[in-house]
Amino acid sequence: MTQVIRPRRLRQTSAVRRLVAETRLDPAQLVLPMFVREGLAEPRAIESMPGVQHHSIDSLRRAVTAAAETGVGGVMLYGVPETRDAVGSGGTDPDGILNVATRAVAEEVGDALVVQTDLCLDEFTDHGHCGVLAADGSVDNDATLLRYQEMALAQAAAGSRMLGLSGMMDGQVAAVRAALDGAGRADVLVLAYSAKYASSLYGPFRDAVESTLQGDRRTYQLDPANRREGRREAVLDIEEGADVVMVKPASFYLDVLADVAAASPVPVWAYQVSGEYAMIEAAAANGWIDRDRTILESITAIRRAGADAVLTYWAAEVAGWLRTR
Repeated sequence: MTQVIRPRRLRQTSAVRRLVAETRLDPAQLVLPMFVREGLAEPRAIESMPGVQHHSIDSLRRAVTAAAETGVGGVMLYGVPETRDAVGSGGTDPDGILNVATRAVAEEVGDALVVQTDLCLDEFTDHGHCGVLAADGSVDNDATLLRYQEMALAQAAAGSRMLGLSGMMDGQVAAVRAALDGAGRADVLVLAYSAKYASSLYGPFRDAVESTLQGDRRTYQLDPANRREGRREAVLDIEEGADVVMVKPASFYLDVLADVAAASPVPVWAYQVSGEYAMIEAAAANGWIDRDRTILESITAIRRAGADAVLTYWAAEVAGWLRTR
């Protein structure tokens, strides 16, 4: 019997497979999240995230320079302060760790990649929530928006080119956009963490930021059971003026990512979060999977589902691989 249709012809050599690949990775599509901790003289390993460090300001400068040389598209900065209070004062203090780090990174590599900052209060509050609390202990949405506006102006002044709104407060994009535009900073981009789910995969990140969270964030982060809600949140953020929208986590939410990508007229990103990173590193350390192939496959899957760019802790490493192959 003659077999007329032979799809395997498109897979027969590495050259053919490369030529017909539907999804490609490029260093510019990768963003590297980085942690800087107040009071450090030297970088310090984060135990639950092998290969990831708490940086001092000096080691952060060196690390972002190395990252820029690989061609990554940007870095996302997180600050870990020594002291915290109920309203997250360190997040708006020009001399707070995140704003100091932002100035340092902008000076070092601001022309080579996009300097981005996490705009949220959780790292700076003593209760660990992403906003200020009302008298009954709930997160006060509208009072939090005022703090986000203050943070936005502080981060823009420090040199951030893109503000990562990760708090999941209703109206946060509109509030921050209004504050920036009103202060003559229409040039600063807004990245909306639009579909951010109340996931179990954030554990290592909370170690990294030394989280003081009491309770959980289910009243503002999305229910993992809900798919349509993720798309709805992204559409609302686009209407409020978001320049980029994001789905977080990535691997467990590829259906949501595909939905958002299909609906969005603006770039769509995804965050390969700390738990995704730690699972692969742990399995590879036990010899159960091929580490490098799994990393590339995981990021390719996120891109294939519709992400225009991916935040990943492997960004600089993978960018280095892509430049040499």
